[in-house]
Amino acid sequence: MKLTYGVKDKPKLPQTLMFALQQLLAILAATIAVPAIIGNGMSQSAALFGAGVGTIVYLFFTKFKSPVFLGSSFAFLGSMAAAFAGATTASLGYLGLLIGALFAGLVYVIIAVVVKFAGTKWIDKIMPAVVIGPTVAIIGLSLAGNAVGDAVSSAFDSAAGAYVMDLHGILCLICALITLGTTIVCSVFGKKMMKMIPFIIGILAGYVVASIFTAFSYIEGAEALRIIDFSKFAALSDASAWYPDFAFLHAFSGDYGDANIGAYIGTIAVAYIPVAFVVFAEHLADHKNISSIIESDLLEDPGLTRTLLGDGVGSVAGALFGGCPNTTYGESVGCVAISGNASVVTILATAIMAIVASFVAPFVIFLSTIPSCVMGGVCVALYGFIAVSGLKMIQKVDLGDNRNLFVVSVILIAGVGGMSLGFGQVIVTEVASALILGILTNVLVNVKWKKEEAVVAECEAPVSEEAAIAEDCEPENEAPEAEPLEEAQPETEPSEE
Repeated sequence: MKLTYGVKDKPKLPQTLMFALQQLLAILAATIAVPAIIGNGMSQSAALFGAGVGTIVYLFFTKFKSPVFLGSSFAFLGSMAAAFAGATTASLGYLGLLIGALFAGLVYVIIAVVVKFAGTKWIDKIMPAVVIGPTVAIIGLSLAGNAVGDAVSSAFDSAAGAYVMDLHGILCLICALITLGTTIVCSVFGKKMMKMIPFIIGILAGYVVASIFTAFSYIEGAEALRIIDFSKFAALSDASAWYPDFAFLHAFSGDYGDANIGAYIGTIAVAYIPVAFVVFAEHLADHKNISSIIESDLLEDPGLTRTLLGDGVGSVAGALFGGCPNTTYGESVGCVAISGNASVVTILATAIMAIVASFVAPFVIFLSTIPSCVMGGVCVALYGFIAVSGLKMIQKVDLGDNRNLFVVSVILIAGVGGMSLGFGQVIVTEVASALILGILTNVLVNVKWKKEEAVVAECEAPVSEEAAIAEDCEPENEAPEAEPLEEAQPETEPSEE
């Protein structure tokens, strides 16, 4: 695709701020959802602060060449829950979050060292376009259910196989469709800035419509019209809402004299380390995806070693403040694709904006009041772009070849089918499961073919007759033995009679 702003471009300050706000809106819902799901007093503003810090660390390690934002990772939800479940006190749970993040970061560092000495060619061999393309598509498709569920905001009736649409659900769907429609119109028909910030305009349009419905909901008997929860602004009266409640403040404030720290650390290691390998697979997919968008292979420059170190160390730094390990966000990649803005300056501005915003309680609360149906409308397009960018990677793959067809088929069905596997506290996501099955299928269907190719190549090489007989090959590429030439006879003229 054609980018309006490349990686090294620097938009003007007003434009940069608008682009940064758009990126922040794209990653916000998921970033603050993780601490909300875990509970135990985890701070959403601290998670936002940690995401900003983690992203800045990542940018430094990648030499400001990779336009990706890091946010709270959903892959570690089970690990974080285990940290609190195995804790004797809440403070020990926070300490477990930090120890777990260190374990996960250590996995990334070890893999980065291996890549430093072994290179990245092995990655291209086990994960060619036929594997990585559909895997990237699965990242978007696996989130499709979330986008649709948020858009309709209604209960799903498994017996009927449909969402039960009451008045509230219908109004939410209207808000989602207005948000989506506005985003599409701005992106396709908009001019200049309007074309580059479709998310912001779409979200504002949806929010305005939702506010109108909510205004009428205060009439007696019209509660179904309430789409926005304005009661969240009451939290402004609480002084603690005006600053992030950092995880390290809890982690280092407890008395752990009676706790069995050794056994607890073992539990944390088992919960975090395997998941880190799963997230590594998603790291590769995200970077392959953004590489195809900016038309520059990030695994070569700045290199996979740097992206891994940036992700790992940035994750630890983010967890230190917010408690949540970070990871590269597909939403951020999708935002780059739709807006056509790959400027790293924008990502840096987004990180700084996230850090500053975490101390501005009214702004954080306003963002938290954006209804899920409005974000669902945006995410229908956002997740769709991620899926399409993955499918674009296999445009040149010959799907008429059954080998490729099987690989793509296995990945798509495993991912869309939701093959998320739980092994105790370890959850292998559908994306990771699909990628693993795809790699194994690709190896299986190419083993015999590679052997045949090797024999053909060996037989086609110039060999002597003795070597050809020994190898059961026909001797080729040797000059044919010259046949003896007949002795030239002198020409005679016919006699005249």
